[in-house]
Amino acid sequence: MLDSIEIQLRGADASTQTVYIDVADNSLSRKWLGALNDIIRNDLHLEKNYCWLGWSESSRNIEYLCTQVNRSINAVNSSSLDYRIQDFFSPATVIQKDLDVNHDQMNRLHRYFEDLQGTAGAMSAHYTAADDYTRWHIRQLNLLCHEIESLVLSMRKAIQAPEWRRPSQLMCWLQAPRFELEEADYDLFGIDTINRSLGGVYVGVNKAVGKHHWEVFQDEGRDSRIGELVTTSLRAQTEAAGDFDIEWANNPGAYSWQITRLAEFRTWLLANGFDPDDRSLTIGHPQVGQVDLERSFGTTSYSEIWRQLSTKLDVYKIRTSSAEATYNYSWQDADYAEQQIRALK
Repeated sequence: MLDSIEIQLRGADASTQTVYIDVADNSLSRKWLGALNDIIRNDLHLEKNYCWLGWSESSRNIEYLCTQVNRSINAVNSSSLDYRIQDFFSPATVIQKDLDVNHDQMNRLHRYFEDLQGTAGAMSAHYTAADDYTRWHIRQLNLLCHEIESLVLSMRKAIQAPEWRRPSQLMCWLQAPRFELEEADYDLFGIDTINRSLGGVYVGVNKAVGKHHWEVFQDEGRDSRIGELVTTSLRAQTEAAGDFDIEWANNPGAYSWQITRLAEFRTWLLANGFDPDDRSLTIGHPQVGQVDLERSFGTTSYSEIWRQLSTKLDVYKIRTSSAEATYNYSWQDADYAEQQIRALK
């Protein structure tokens, strides 16, 4: 173990719960931990409006998220940019009759973001010309797209297969410095790492690269081809930051339906000209740590862990052996957008 991290969660009643993370000792985790310590020491802004995904108990419900998408679309349309979005989002338009997410509409939303922001190293002329307020709303189009997709999945699973809901915790900081991935880091990627364990801690996907291969396959289907896809920025990950994800869902890796799905994914990769065994494609999720479930929750039962977490969906403090920070603010603050815009400056 390289280090131990403590995350103190807070409930609406000010009650707290501490989550204990053991950091693995490998090539990537050493760079990642150094980056995380720098983030904590510099007291960067923790992005609390993009932290708890797939939690159907959250007050960030589907009605709220759709309202926020429309708000950001209106901000873009009201700006001086030569770009207009003729679209409207509501629960009825993003959730299909089979309770699946409307992939066509969500792909359009992601395409709006790609058009407006561009990608790492190739920022859009729209983004360059936008003011700080409009840039913030452009960013929200991407974050809200992923949050809606995660929430709708959990809403469907809550009815059809409750144990297979996919709740997660994304720890992302604004303006987090990035570091380059090295060849040794690619060993932690691969199709097998798509299966994430309950309490696993993973370096977050660089959101500037757009959708990754597994997401596209999941959204578009096994018969899809890259040239036909809506997304324009399917690329490998070359950078990472001190950001990280905690997986709070069950690992599906041992089940026949997931084994079959991953086999279909390998076939899809080959059909689209990719080598399924090429780890430099950065498919999957590189693990850098593991929550000590017994120490944190007194149990390894996913249902009991979900019960305890569902009332404390707010990160209040984080501490490593060499750095500590407190985040005494909330996405529900009336001036939260202004807080983030100031941080982005």
